[in-house]
Amino acid sequence: MRMIPSSLDPTVVAEIDRRLDSVEQEYAVRVPWAIESGSRAWGFPSPDSDYDCRFIFVRDRDAYLSLWTPRDVIETPLDAVFDVNGWDVAKTIRLLAKGNATAVEWLRSPIVYRGDRDFHDGLLALADEIVERDAVARHYRHVALQQAGKSTPSLKRFFYVLRPTVALRWLRIHPGSAIPPMDLPTLLAESDVPRDVLDASQELIALKAKTHELGAGEPPEVLVRFAEKEIDAAAEFETFHPTKNPATVRALADEFFREQVR
Repeated sequence: MRMIPSSLDPTVVAEIDRRLDSVEQEYAVRVPWAIESGSRAWGFPSPDSDYDCRFIFVRDRDAYLSLWTPRDVIETPLDAVFDVNGWDVAKTIRLLAKGNATAVEWLRSPIVYRGDRDFHDGLLALADEIVERDAVARHYRHVALQQAGKSTPSLKRFFYVLRPTVALRWLRIHPGSAIPPMDLPTLLAESDVPRDVLDASQELIALKAKTHELGAGEPPEVLVRFAEKEIDAAAEFETFHPTKNPATVRALADEFFREQVR
């Protein structure tokens, strides 16, 4: 699997590919899934946005049997252009079981650098089985509240309020799913938002796409009201009652993990 839009710099993509190859060789791991996260994958990049590649890796079976288990994170040098790091598949599965929205999002990125289809489809099917949608919703609500509570208002920062609030709406009108789309344009299209909210969001996305620094201006009032309304409506998710059987979740997670390690 590989999905690289033409908007990405081919030189940068080639360097990301090289880093992923280097990770596999240096750490003796397999990288069956590597995607773009951050503003490029979220659908609101700036002209100078960096590249946030995230990957999932699987170690050799003996590494998981060691008394001195290696770190469950691999990082490559961070600079102004590249932010490339990844999680062990075991860490990823444990976070999925806890309803961590970041782990869920990695499976829905619209930008894929490399991917084993069987691995992706299997992990996505596992997520459908074990992820608690209320936990994902609570995660998004807390992110939105945290960003909205920042002392200095910023148009750029408001995107980190808007996307999780639209994800909350998506979850509310898709009660049978726990895995919302990653990117804001798709979330908006699939969430039946009011027309004025859609128009204001699209205008803000277009402005960010051509502006290096949006500055400390105030976001459109229609979007502020929308975000406040969705955050309030999502308060119901704070009284979280798990619906999945913990023993079943652990068994399914272990089964997928062992299959990958074998």
